[in-house]
Amino acid sequence: MRLQGLLSFPLTPFTTDDKVDLAVFADHLEQQIAAGPAGLFVACGTGEFTALSADEYRDVVATAVRVADGRLPVVAGCGGGPRMAGEFAATAAECGADGLLLLPPYLISSTPAGLLEHIRYVAAATALPITVYQRANAVLDEAAAVGLLDIPTVTGIKDGRGDVDAMLRLVTAIRTSGHPRAAEFGFLNGLPTAELSVQAYEAIGVACYSSAVLCFAPDIATAFHRAVRAGNTEAVQALLAEFYLPFVALRDAAPGYAVSLVKAGARLAGLAVGHVRPPLVDASPEHELLLAGIIARGRAALAALEV
Repeated sequence: MRLQGLLSFPLTPFTTDDKVDLAVFADHLEQQIAAGPAGLFVACGTGEFTALSADEYRDVVATAVRVADGRLPVVAGCGGGPRMAGEFAATAAECGADGLLLLPPYLISSTPAGLLEHIRYVAAATALPITVYQRANAVLDEAAAVGLLDIPTVTGIKDGRGDVDAMLRLVTAIRTSGHPRAAEFGFLNGLPTAELSVQAYEAIGVACYSSAVLCFAPDIATAFHRAVRAGNTEAVQALLAEFYLPFVALRDAAPGYAVSLVKAGARLAGLAVGHVRPPLVDASPEHELLLAGIIARGRAALAALEV
């Protein structure tokens, strides 16, 4: 499964008594689908995978599959230790998911060769296509990246490290490997607020990217994507200056705001997504107010553009 275009990473809403709110989640999914992404990645980082119980995970994935109803692929996050990740992968398959995003193994650091064996271990639990999320303690080298081609169900790498030089080496190693699957293998830009790096990643052959902004300001996210695809430098620069750079500066104000601030934006948009679960902390009222101003600036810039 090789995706092209903008990718949605929906939030997981919680009620005031800390239950997963599946009704709000379904509404959120419909709003995301209406924005026209290439795929829904549920129960991943923005969806607070690590905060979900096994039963909640099943409910979230099953709801996404039901709401999507074949209109676009549903990819479910899975992770933890090898056995746990395999169990989540099997659950996602039972729920009808179209693919998996394999998050880094819990806490453990190892070599790239060890990571490759971890991926192989999880892949044995299901026939679903797997995209490997490279970030934190899950770092591939060229040999391990090429080794992924020998695992038939591994179909891509999502990069969350931001090392363009290292990513170029992985892309080149795979594309020039001579392996029968080399040309079809996919690469995704999965950096937080990937819009800041999309042009650099496009230059090394990684055009598909995730957008957390799609969760709360789909008009801005899709307009930016269109501007990038059309080579509209004026629009790209205007939206970066007026929205994305101020948003990232606020996102960097506290650890975990890559999720918390997105949830705050969704609440500002009228969606009752509720709080984040610990150890994440919710955005402060002052930061929510600043976020509202940044969104307004972004929309004012958007109104002045033709994208």
